[in-house]
Amino acid sequence: MNNYQRLETKEVINYERELLLGVINRFIGRFSRQIQRKTMLETSREYPFVAMDTRQVFEQLLFVGRYLREKHGCQELDDFSFVDVGCGFGNVMLFAEQFGFDTYGIEKDEASIEVALGFFDEKQIIRADIMNYKGYGRFDVVYFFCPLTEGEREFEEFLEDEIRPGTILIGNYKRSKKIETDKRFRRLNAALPVWEKVSA
Repeated sequence: MNNYQRLETKEVINYERELLLGVINRFIGRFSRQIQRKTMLETSREYPFVAMDTRQVFEQLLFVGRYLREKHGCQELDDFSFVDVGCGFGNVMLFAEQFGFDTYGIEKDEASIEVALGFFDEKQIIRADIMNYKGYGRFDVVYFFCPLTEGEREFEEFLEDEIRPGTILIGNYKRSKKIETDKRFRRLNAALPVWEKVSA
């Protein structure tokens, strides 16, 4: 009997998940390096595409999916729109789509968009500057991973104003801490950066 055969069912599931996420991370790394070489962003104030850790993305989307199903009494997530703000080539979008969300991404870097269009329809990729985009209010779940090197706090506060009540915000590595005392928001999980906007 080998080590794999000795694992309990839960351990087997975790072991297999880690293997799959490890393989996914290799592919994400390859695309990330390709995009970073070709980026057209002003890297003095904008991050070239950097992928969020796949394990964290998975846990966050798993939690949000469960929360929405329970809150709305539904089985599927296709009625909920998801947007990745500064989506790069769409690695987080791929996860969101597999979870069943109606999935979109906002990106302005053509090097990233070129790769993203190999995975998604043109209508799913919104070509826009994240600070000037005015359509955040149409999404049910808004995700970001620290897209700016300067102006990050201003972006976060702008985004928090723009999204509508009922929206779930997944804000990784937030710079602004105002949300912690903002009565418009309720944190949904102490360990995950996930909030719900509860009032205008």
